[in-house]
Amino acid sequence: MTDRHEDGPAGEPAEHGAVTLSEEEVARQEIEAAKEREAATPHLDPGAGFGQRLVAALTGTSVLVTILSFVAAIVIGGVIIALTEPSVRETFGYFFARPGDAFRASWEVVSAAYLALFRGSLGGRAQISETLVSATPLILTGLAVAVPLRAGLFNIGAEGQLIAGGMVAGLVGFSVTGLPLVLHLPLAAAAGIAGGWLYGWLPGALKARTGAHEVISTIMLNNIARLVSAWMISTALFRRPDRADPISKTVETSAQFPRFLDGLRVNTSLLMALALAVFVFWLVERSTRGFELNAVGLNAEAARTAGMNPDRTVISAMATGGALAGAAGAALILGLQHRLTIGFSAGLGFDGITVALLGRGRIGGTVAAGLLFGALRAGGRSMQAQTGTSLDLVLVIQALIIVFIAAPGLVRAIFRVKADDLATGQVAKGWGS
Repeated sequence: MTDRHEDGPAGEPAEHGAVTLSEEEVARQEIEAAKEREAATPHLDPGAGFGQRLVAALTGTSVLVTILSFVAAIVIGGVIIALTEPSVRETFGYFFARPGDAFRASWEVVSAAYLALFRGSLGGRAQISETLVSATPLILTGLAVAVPLRAGLFNIGAEGQLIAGGMVAGLVGFSVTGLPLVLHLPLAAAAGIAGGWLYGWLPGALKARTGAHEVISTIMLNNIARLVSAWMISTALFRRPDRADPISKTVETSAQFPRFLDGLRVNTSLLMALALAVFVFWLVERSTRGFELNAVGLNAEAARTAGMNPDRTVISAMATGGALAGAAGAALILGLQHRLTIGFSAGLGFDGITVALLGRGRIGGTVAAGLLFGALRAGGRSMQAQTGTSLDLVLVIQALIIVFIAAPGLVRAIFRVKADDLATGQVAKGWGS
């Protein structure tokens, strides 16, 4: 057991007779300090209704702040839509003479754009199908970032892990033949999950064994995955023999996720994503491993003193995140694209970072954020086709929602409401931790 002496003011060594603290006493003091911070943090009113509790569980903040965050994002997005429309800008040229023209033109443009956005995401079976198709990989990549966040790790490598999973799933999908769907599909999906797991395990091991920062290592591994996959797709192992361009062989029908309905792209990879979300919720919130994960994220040294193994937890968190990103790659290749092309990931791994941060690292919040962003993506394409509004505006609205959800104090200041948001806890440790 090692002891340490309390320092004097400003970090100066303590004078003779200073108290010597053991590791157990230091850990006990840290736990007591954490309890005091928890007691001083505002919590949900015990009399809150089901709706308030549901929103709080999903977003980590109050109903009012959540609603006002969306309102603020929609209003600012509407202003941007109006100002980017030439016909609206023309009416502002004589605003003081006839202000009604400017307001009327702005309302027509903004309402048409938002109506097209809504109809394109939830306006019918086909639209809901596209929303769910877009949301499936976002849910999985969001979870791939959210799980390491609970351990105080920032997994920037979901993109590379998705690529690794998609490559392995695609390889098993088109190279293995003669198996029925009940064997081939689970085998290909499991191979994709395993590929992502291995690619997530590597930065976790580097972090635990050498102290290499996970942000740096995962960024580098993203580039490696992108470049190596581009080369592999052009080799004889992957490339279709009748094509000169880099495109892989088609995945066997027995390894493709079946669609729910003919004519709609939504498929059973959605069920895989939701099942994994339920499993991850149990893992993080109900299991012993999850308790260790959260403990290490809050204070690794206190967890070590309590008998836990932070190094093992770091590796496990990153590997689990990689497995979830690999599942996203499998869903993409086996459920939608059915073949590998250069750039097939389309940045979905990076979008998962946004989804996880909007979900505040919570499992339910991440799933809800994935569905929201899936709806915005599907509706954005319809909005662009029907009204000519740029698809980039959807990215602006997403960014605004994140800003306001992540900064409830800003929302309270804008709308002048009471400070009633809930405690959300630490999302991730800072750089160099």
